[in-house]
Amino acid sequence: MRVLITDNTHPILKETLESAGHQVTVDSGVSYESLLSHIQEYDALVVRSKIIIDRNFLVHARHLKCIGRVGAGMETIDVAYAESLGIRCLNSPEGNRDAVGEHALGLLLSLFNHLARADSQVRQGIWHREENRGLEIKGKTVGIIGFGNMGAAFAQRLQGFECDIIAYDKYKPHGYAPAYVQEVSLQELQARAEVVSLHVPLTDETHYMVDRDFIQKFSHDFYLINTSRGPVVKTCDLAQAVKTGKVKGAALDVLEYEDMSKDGLDTSHPDLQYLLSCPNVAFSPHVGGWTVESKYKLAKFLAEKMLKCLC
Repeated sequence: MRVLITDNTHPILKETLESAGHQVTVDSGVSYESLLSHIQEYDALVVRSKIIIDRNFLVHARHLKCIGRVGAGMETIDVAYAESLGIRCLNSPEGNRDAVGEHALGLLLSLFNHLARADSQVRQGIWHREENRGLEIKGKTVGIIGFGNMGAAFAQRLQGFECDIIAYDKYKPHGYAPAYVQEVSLQELQARAEVVSLHVPLTDETHYMVDRDFIQKFSHDFYLINTSRGPVVKTCDLAQAVKTGKVKGAALDVLEYEDMSKDGLDTSHPDLQYLLSCPNVAFSPHVGGWTVESKYKLAKFLAEKMLKCLC
């Protein structure tokens, strides 16, 4: 089979496929337009976020047997249409779940202990101890929305902190959570949670899921962590909630205004500019699942799935 890899990934992906006898081409600079003219030459395609796999693209991909996504999110692929054409759509969330779980915990610890502000102050010779008095996770109620690979990994890392962990997942049958996590409805989560961590895919249903109405339904002022996708949170409504104190702080690894195809961020939006100025908002540049170990595991898990599809 002929396989095209269109983005930088760990060499283990190419090596694994080639060791099984497949012919693999790596072209990380290919564009949507240039690929259209020769996608019919390939039996399998590997992508990240730079190329949108829409209906027009899939019509040209007459010989594709599978599309592999190095990562978890599938929002850049028209999965339903691809599968209607008999094209399997594969991803590898198992590969970066540990990285995301650890990163979400790191963001929470940074937020609770003012680490970014404290670091900046000390570098300037400022020694403010009382101003940087932190909070403990112990005894808090942490609500996890979405209990797939990422949400479960975050919960696993929280259990040693002696906090109450509650989870809501609309699509899982009862009994999905381990003993140290209590399964609850969204309404109960909104009534109890003091910290909320988002671990949902970006779909039509979750786009702007966290808006003004969603935020106002929480009984407590709360902290928000987002390591899922930026557009799950409506930035203007989050900014307003931070202003009023309804959201006491936020830790954001993903943002509504990031451009995943160009790997950049548009900071021109006033609401984002406000959040960037807030000391109680922590940021990272969409690196929640971006570790040395996850780069290998993402590629390895995907290669194994693709081999089963191409056999």
